[in-house]
Amino acid sequence: METSEKKSLNNNIFLKIVTNLTFWVLIAIISGVLLGNYYPETGIKMKIVGDSFIQLVKIFIGPIIFLTIVLGISGMGDLKKVGRIGIKALIYFEIVTTFALAIGVIAAYIIQPGKIDKSGLQIQDASKFISGDAPQFSWVSFFLSNFTLQVLLVAIITGILLNYYSKREAVVATLYKASKMVFKALKFVMYLAPLGAFGGMAYTVGKFGLHTLIPLGKLMVTVYVTMAIFIFLILGSIMRYYKISIWKFIKYMKAELLIVLGTSSSEPALPNLMDKLERMGCSKSVVGLVVPTGYSFNLDGTAIYLSMAVIFLAQLYDVHLTFGEILTVIGLLMITSKGAAGVTGSGFIVLASTLTAIHKIPLEGLAFLLGVDKFMSEARAITNFIGNGVATIVISKNENEFIDIENPMELD
Repeated sequence: METSEKKSLNNNIFLKIVTNLTFWVLIAIISGVLLGNYYPETGIKMKIVGDSFIQLVKIFIGPIIFLTIVLGISGMGDLKKVGRIGIKALIYFEIVTTFALAIGVIAAYIIQPGKIDKSGLQIQDASKFISGDAPQFSWVSFFLSNFTLQVLLVAIITGILLNYYSKREAVVATLYKASKMVFKALKFVMYLAPLGAFGGMAYTVGKFGLHTLIPLGKLMVTVYVTMAIFIFLILGSIMRYYKISIWKFIKYMKAELLIVLGTSSSEPALPNLMDKLERMGCSKSVVGLVVPTGYSFNLDGTAIYLSMAVIFLAQLYDVHLTFGEILTVIGLLMITSKGAAGVTGSGFIVLASTLTAIHKIPLEGLAFLLGVDKFMSEARAITNFIGNGVATIVISKNENEFIDIENPMELD
């Protein structure tokens, strides 16, 4: 009987492993590295596989940004009903998210994960990707030449106008269904991520050698360390101000965090997060407003990763970004990061759209990032999840909408 149970347990474990996308991405990375190292000519030919995946992902950039921004803004009709709470929530989101973006930039410049020597890792000359002489910067030309920004503007205007439309609910319901369909399609496309990772790693190692993996390892370590510092130092300090331990909060949410870790997305744990926040004392109205809104407007982990990834790619291609361009990157990410609504692969989509808008860093660099993006998505999702839980507690406490239940989950 025990032998049968052990076999059943082993079969379940094996099934979970072989059906986990992370497992296949890891296999693809290892296979790509081996092919590129031992058969470099064949590895270089795999470039088309990585590039094809990127082109497929780019198809989703416009629809995802448009739908998520419109739905986010149109949802502000609910924010008006709660007035002060909604305003405080949005202010908190923007302050903390901007702080996260700045931390990502600073950490990337201090550690410099994209450089392995003084001259940087020269994958290709970035100028090859920008036709003609570098033009004088102009906001008009910058906007007209960037499809991403045009989509953002149309989405913002549409969302605002939708708030004043008498039949807004019907339109929002239709857009919500469309959004679910797009993200479902994206989910299926992300099943091809192992192929993209294989092609990107095989080409990179085949053309430039194993030493190109050094900056990827540095980037992963930098991302995880930076997010850990953000959670325990920044978010921990905010929680300490309200006399709640960040460690106990994380322990309280451990089951949900495992779901987030396994799916690389904070969205599957959304219902349980809302339920547990209510059980620990947050009012139902604040939880119902802040958590869903935070999933679009308060993505701390995504903000850290995106800003760090942009600087990483700039270092990788030895592209110098002026202080003004860095501020532009942060400004763009403050908007485009709102499109990463806690869904697996969304961070990669937003990074692609941001690089497209900057039009200075080669988009080809995404193939280089693809190999480790899946593994860093866990850090992003966990940080986003914890950040939204903290935000809800902060707003509840600040608005006296927090019921002091004596040690409901040993959090006090």
